[in-house]
Amino acid sequence: MIDRPKINLSNLEYPGADHDRSWHQLVFPRNYNNPTPQSRYHLVVIGAGPAGLITAIAAAGLGAKVALIEQKGMGGDCLNVGCVPSKALLEYTRRTSSPSFDDAFTWLRSVRESIAINDSVDRYLDHGVDVFLGSGEFIDGQTVQVGKNRLKTRRTVIATGSRPILPNIPGLIESEPLTNESIFDLIDPPKRLAILGAGAVGCELAQALACLGIEINLFEMADTILPMAHKKASAEIARSLIAKNVQLHTKCQISEIRHSDTKMTVVAGPTKTTVDKILVAAGRQANTETLCLEKAGVKIQNGLIAVDNKLRTTNPRVLAAGDVCSLLKYTHNADAHARIVVQNALFAPTATTTNLIIPHCTYTNPEVSSVGKTSQELQAEKISYDVYRVELGDLDRSQTEGDKKGFVEVLTNKGGDKILGATILARDAGEQITPICIAMANSLGLKEIGKATIPYPTRGEYVKRLADTYNRTRITPAANRLIKTWFRFTS
Repeated sequence: MIDRPKINLSNLEYPGADHDRSWHQLVFPRNYNNPTPQSRYHLVVIGAGPAGLITAIAAAGLGAKVALIEQKGMGGDCLNVGCVPSKALLEYTRRTSSPSFDDAFTWLRSVRESIAINDSVDRYLDHGVDVFLGSGEFIDGQTVQVGKNRLKTRRTVIATGSRPILPNIPGLIESEPLTNESIFDLIDPPKRLAILGAGAVGCELAQALACLGIEINLFEMADTILPMAHKKASAEIARSLIAKNVQLHTKCQISEIRHSDTKMTVVAGPTKTTVDKILVAAGRQANTETLCLEKAGVKIQNGLIAVDNKLRTTNPRVLAAGDVCSLLKYTHNADAHARIVVQNALFAPTATTTNLIIPHCTYTNPEVSSVGKTSQELQAEKISYDVYRVELGDLDRSQTEGDKKGFVEVLTNKGGDKILGATILARDAGEQITPICIAMANSLGLKEIGKATIPYPTRGEYVKRLADTYNRTRITPAANRLIKTWFRFTS
């Protein structure tokens, strides 16, 4: 038998409790007995989040002997306390008029349960992966221990992910703050909630929870919310949050959290805001503390496992993937890493991260998606660029839908059509960024993607608009004179 992690297995009845019990059983089943280890594995994977799951199942599918270790729950943060429940909550509040807290949380719990089968222990066992539930640590560079079992391995992949950072604010720990790891366990809504951090997570949850009637105060140290986003996109998201009665506190340094009875007060300069609960969304840190990395000769640099562009650590027999070794803490980045480490751990190490194109999306309403460099980054690097912009409201499909908000902005090399970066603000920005990502990954410029025939009327026609705008810049004065001469002599 193994010790279960600290996840809520309460017998309390609450909206969606049956969904939670089924979900728990799928991702960390009761009464599970770890298998007897094989004499030696081709690959041991520590961590069953997106990077670890894809690595394990892909390697097993190729015929490798694979062991997968998970301490908290199969699926990692994405399934259990991240992407899946948060996006389910956002979508429910977006499409439901006057949504109730109970109905919204029942919905997210049902969605999480339905998706959990894909990441379940049984699915991985069925695919030939030996699943070990518990905490894994290195004994040496080729041995990993989980519970009483020692796993001998040719290669190891560390995919232990990350967890929320709690800022060093006096009184914060005593307030027992919520994070993404606990917010979806709520049974009763707080009347007033302070959210610390207005990045993607803070803005998404502020909007969704405000739709459920919770009074939200959103605090951010930077001058604006979504400080890394396009300024016009950030301003539009701010307006949408204010429209939901979210109180924004930007350029705000919190000095302490004061307590009185069951309430707490967030103190930020002269501003004092009394709330029932605090949610922290102020960044993440890699999970490395329990791995005993020094025994495997694996080093940490700037809080992350140090890796080269082939995702090999300082011990070339040990690789890392996803949040634990990357500043880009996105599920799709972990997915891309997994495909690289499978190649490099099992075969010739030829796959690299060098040309990865990793987009980012904030799933507020409207959404903000981006990929590549921003104008600020290009300016800092002293790279000249051109800007091509399409107002989505100008597209016929947007006119027919009555949805005229949003824009697409693409940055190219000066005088050329190579795409250096892009930002989209739209209700479906996460979907609309896809053709730009494909173009960048395949070194296709605006001229090339403009050759595609796009169905009319769709919002995807922005691609054609961008290409047409670029092509018009290619008509130089000399070319224009030549064209006029041609028509004069052929009339």
